[in-house]
Amino acid sequence: MLALFLRDVRLGVRAGGGALVGVLFFLTVVAVVPFGVGPDLNLLARIGPAMLWVGALLASLLGLDRLFQADREDGSLDLLILASDRHMLALTVLVKCLAHWVASVLPLVVASPLLGLFMNIEPLGIAATSLTLLVGTPAIAFIGAVGAAVAVSLPRGGLLVSVLILPLAIPVLIFGVSAAYGAVNDPNPFLAPFLILAALTLFFAVIGPAAATLALRSMSD
Repeated sequence: MLALFLRDVRLGVRAGGGALVGVLFFLTVVAVVPFGVGPDLNLLARIGPAMLWVGALLASLLGLDRLFQADREDGSLDLLILASDRHMLALTVLVKCLAHWVASVLPLVVASPLLGLFMNIEPLGIAATSLTLLVGTPAIAFIGAVGAAVAVSLPRGGLLVSVLILPLAIPVLIFGVSAAYGAVNDPNPFLAPFLILAALTLFFAVIGPAAATLALRSMSD
């Protein structure tokens, strides 16, 4: 499993520009916001955590359609499906999701404090937003595994993956933004939405690989 993890991280970094493309897309989404809402620094600070989360969510979708694509092209995906039982295949999917998150999504979390300064977010808000992104974005990778498994046999399944994932990722977005706002707005709680966000990540860590396993097995039948 460690060899599979390291292999997928290397493939994720190399494929399509890897983390750099995601970070540049993240930067582009956040950078256009001040042009749309104007130079009001207070407004930018107020909507900053939400814009960071929206940008990170959209950037996280970029490489999900390639989660199983390389394995399908070289035939190793068929071997994994045939040689593994259901539980081992689900564990393999989990490892691939973690590798995708490290290669493509973790750089977005690392870049978020710098973009938070760009949005005039106060230091406590930047720290809270970065923490919620660190805890919540793995859930997007786990959800994305389901869409990637459904679309892996389609010639142009990238758009389908995004369409399938976005509705399921809305709760992650809601509680991530709520926790980030709660850290800087005194009446709003931080801990409750943050714990729900962590619970969603753990929930999708179980459900996502299991559902992706069923989709992959049905594809091979």
